[in-house]
Amino acid sequence: MITSSLTSSLQALKLSSPFAHGSTPLSSLSKPNSFPNHRMPALVPVIRAMKTMQGRVVCATSDKTVAVEVVRLAPHPKYKRRVRMKKKYQAHDPDNQFKVGDVVRLEKSRPISKTKSFVALPVIARAARKAEAGGDELLGLPLESQQPA
Repeated sequence: MITSSLTSSLQALKLSSPFAHGSTPLSSLSKPNSFPNHRMPALVPVIRAMKTMQGRVVCATSDKTVAVEVVRLAPHPKYKRRVRMKKKYQAHDPDNQFKVGDVVRLEKSRPISKTKSFVALPVIARAARKAEAGGDELLGLPLESQQPA
């Protein structure tokens, strides 16, 4: 009588692990996913890191291609002092308009070749930008040195 009640209670008891008797193969299990829906929430802004950069043309001998050196400041891995890091990028120049020494803006685009995925665009010089924006006059008022005596 005790053995029959013991066997009936064991049969009623279910094991919680599917691996106990090898009923579930490991290949059928998927990785746990923190986001079941792969779309990002609407409130999170899109990060556009490194879409545009600015650099100086160092080589313009190839046809429709310029080599641009981009300089950025980054902390040294050990000493934490900010050091200049230089990197050269190949950029597409469809009109061969840039010469060595020109300052250009690199804009990310679809891959054009194995090494080119940027398009070189001209940068307006700072002096020209100030003159265009009316940098001589502050708040629309002429400077003291420019007023008639």
